[in-house]
Amino acid sequence: MIKIGIIGGAGYTAGELIRLLLNHPDAEIVFVHSASNAGNKITDVHGGLTGETKLVFTDELYMNDVDLLFFCSAHGDSKKFMDTHKLPDTVKIIDLSTDYRIKSEDNDFVYGLPELNRRQICKSQHVANPGCFATCIQLGVLPLAKHLMLNSELHVNAITGSTGAGVKPGATTHYSWRTDNVSIYKPFEHQHLAEIRQSLVQLQTSFQSSINFIPVRGNFARGIFATTYLNTRVSLEEIRRIYEEYYDDHSFTFLTDRSPDLKQVVNTNKCLIYLEKFGDKLLIVSTIDNLLKGASGQAVHNMNLLFNLEETVGLHLKPSAF
Repeated sequence: MIKIGIIGGAGYTAGELIRLLLNHPDAEIVFVHSASNAGNKITDVHGGLTGETKLVFTDELYMNDVDLLFFCSAHGDSKKFMDTHKLPDTVKIIDLSTDYRIKSEDNDFVYGLPELNRRQICKSQHVANPGCFATCIQLGVLPLAKHLMLNSELHVNAITGSTGAGVKPGATTHYSWRTDNVSIYKPFEHQHLAEIRQSLVQLQTSFQSSINFIPVRGNFARGIFATTYLNTRVSLEEIRRIYEEYYDDHSFTFLTDRSPDLKQVVNTNKCLIYLEKFGDKLLIVSTIDNLLKGASGQAVHNMNLLFNLEETVGLHLKPSAF
């Protein structure tokens, strides 16, 4: 049994992570840390878990009692924690923040996108879980990078649900503002661009093209729907073959013959990809659940790899039937 601690247990990703781990046959949650909620029941914050757990939040850190530590804290806090705490050498870490996604000689974190770094993840001690937008967009283009086919600008438009902004209320997350509304934010400058470029260059060292990314706030709670297009003269049949070959031994990313919709992936750990050609333009549609495949589901996938488990354990999740 994998003994688990969670740092930053009050947010959306932590709630989904707790739900997955409670139903994972090889996982046991030892503690969920939240200084502001210490002493409160988990279900006081994550009401959907009522009847499933009697755990309470704690402000204590039981580091010697765990095999794995998940960081679900705010961006910047993971590094602060690592800099101010001495962790047992045996404790593995999966960080869901942005803090360690970009490679650095200052740390040994492996970028935790299984469809890119599965072998490295299996042998690692510390894993940096990818961002939600980054996951969705990268999965749409990684096979092209492997075959050195990213030779033009990438044009990306991706719409995300309100949970992508986190649990803390803000001017653009309140229901009265978000409902019946759409808006863009951080055009061409989103923080996930750095990790996307890092991964593409890992597969195609010659990649220097622009990634023109327009993030969009959607009027729904969860999910990401991304459309990417670029120029290529390669036939659609050959491109489909390349994608099918790339994802053949991966458990959660699938090609579909019909343009997907968001409901097909919400509440699952799937990524669906659709390909279509318009002259020399290749259109790529990719869609995921931002809280699962884009965060907590992928984190559990990484946990399974770290502990040499079958990678789909605890992640056989199904979308709504309608």
